[in-house]
Amino acid sequence: MRAAVLEATIAELTQTGYAALTVDGVARRAGVHKTTIYRNWSDSDRLVADALAGHFATDVPIPDTGAVEGDLRELARALVATMTTPAGRALLTTVLSDAVRVPRLAEIKNALFDDRFRRAEPVVTRAVERGELPAGTDPAELLRTLAAPIYFRLVFTGEPVDDTTADRAVRITLAAAHAHALPAV
Repeated sequence: MRAAVLEATIAELTQTGYAALTVDGVARRAGVHKTTIYRNWSDSDRLVADALAGHFATDVPIPDTGAVEGDLRELARALVATMTTPAGRALLTTVLSDAVRVPRLAEIKNALFDDRFRRAEPVVTRAVERGELPAGTDPAELLRTLAAPIYFRLVFTGEPVDDTTADRAVRITLAAAHAHALPAV
């Protein structure tokens, strides 16, 4: 039941958006009574937060191509692939529109980013050990730099986001790292 409700919540977010999401709609889609939902989640904000956390907390495979450029390319392309899905767009819309009003959504957003950075940190650590990145390169800063051009297009400009965008983000990130333009650890 829990999995069905959380899956239905993501589907409702994708179809209707956060503002129009109702417990009735989720219950109908999940094939449960709305009292079942209220017994497990006190309100729709908690339901949405749990659904987003569960959907995006799946393990992100950490690439190990033997070269930092290949690893970062795979990470950037995976980000593009995830965030251009209907569920990815629903996540963006939800956390950007209501994270200030709903503290639990802000917590989920922060936890998702922290988790992604922590999981991808070995990519940077290995690259520093191989001499491909300067000693002291801050993994979180490098990964923020990698993600920034992608999120800028997704959130602010609405320009197309594809593998070319991901590859360009990799080149920008590596140039910044090699120019010592990123803060060090």
